[in-house]
Amino acid sequence: MAAMERGYAALARLYNAWIIGLILTVVTAVGTAEAAELVFRLFRRQHREKFLPGLAKLGLAGLPDAVAAARYHYLSNRIGGVRVEYIEESPRKAWVRYPPPRWMWQGTALCAVPSEVSRAMLRGWHAHNGVTLGNPGLGFVCTKQTVDEQDALEGYFQDYGRPLAPEERLRFSPGEEAPLFDPAAAPRLPEGEWSPERLAKAQRNYALEYVRSALPELYGLFGAEQAGALAGRAAYLVGMQFCEEIKAELGVSQGGAEGFAELFRLLAAAQGEAAEVARDGETILIRQRSWRLLPRGEADGFQPWNRLWEGGLAAHDRRLRWSVAAREEGEIVWRLARR
Repeated sequence: MAAMERGYAALARLYNAWIIGLILTVVTAVGTAEAAELVFRLFRRQHREKFLPGLAKLGLAGLPDAVAAARYHYLSNRIGGVRVEYIEESPRKAWVRYPPPRWMWQGTALCAVPSEVSRAMLRGWHAHNGVTLGNPGLGFVCTKQTVDEQDALEGYFQDYGRPLAPEERLRFSPGEEAPLFDPAAAPRLPEGEWSPERLAKAQRNYALEYVRSALPELYGLFGAEQAGALAGRAAYLVGMQFCEEIKAELGVSQGGAEGFAELFRLLAAAQGEAAEVARDGETILIRQRSWRLLPRGEADGFQPWNRLWEGGLAAHDRRLRWSVAAREEGEIVWRLARR
C-alpha cells in the first residue's frame, strides 16, 4: 500500500473511532434518548446533503425508486469500506443488508449500543428516502438489527403504491429474512474509475463526513459548553486508545517529540493539510496554514478535535505537553515540549 493510502486508512480509522466514541459518550454521560436524537439528526443531515447528489453521481437516477434507494445504500457504503449486501426481489422491493463486523459499531462498541440508537439511524435516513424522491409510497422495513443479537442490520425498501403515513415509512418486521446475497448479481461500480488510492481517499472522506455532520448537530442539541466537553472527552480517549495502532499503520517508530510531530504531519497530509515542523530550542513548533475539517459557523469543533492529539500524545509520551501556541485566521501553531 502506498504511503498516502496508508495515511487515508489511518485517518479513516481515527475518525470512525471518534464518531462511535462520541455517540457512546452521549449514551453514557447523558442518556439513550439524547443519543438517539443525535443519531437521528446526524443521519437526516447526511441524507439531505448527500442522497440526491449521490444518486446522480452513481448513475441511479431513473431506476424504480425502491431499487434506486437500495442500490444507493449498497454502492455508497461499499465505496466507504462498509460490508453491505444487496438483493433485488422486484422493481418494488429491494433489500440491503449490513453483516458483521459492522463499520458503525466496530469492535466491542457493538455491545454498548442501545436498540433505540440503532433505530434512530434508520429513522434519520432510510425512512426518508421516499420523501426526498417525491414518492410517498416508498418505505423501509427493518427485519433485523445487529445490536439486538441478530446476524445483520437488514431490511428492504418497498414501494407500496399508496401514500404512507409518517409512522408507516419505517416498520419493523423481525419475522422476515432476506434472501441469500449473490455478489455476481449485485450492481458494480464503473470499472477503471476506482483505483486503490481513490477508494482509500473515499473511505477517509466517508469517516470524516460523519464528524463534519455530527459536531454541528451535537452543538445544536446541547449548546457549546456541554457539546465541546462531550466531543472533547470522546476525542481524548480515542486519541489515547488508537495512537499505537495509527503509528503502526503509518510506520512511525520514533519516540519523543520528533516521533509525534512526524505522526501529526503524516495525518495532516492525509487530511489534505500541510503541516510544517521546526525546532525552537528544546521545543518543536508545528505550523498548519489551514483547517478543512469543520468550517466556522454552526460549531467551532477545533477544541474537541485538538483533544485527539492531546490524547494521542498522552499514550505516545506522557512527559510531553501539546499546546496551541497561536490560532489566527487560516493558521494554527502548536508547541510540543517537555512538561
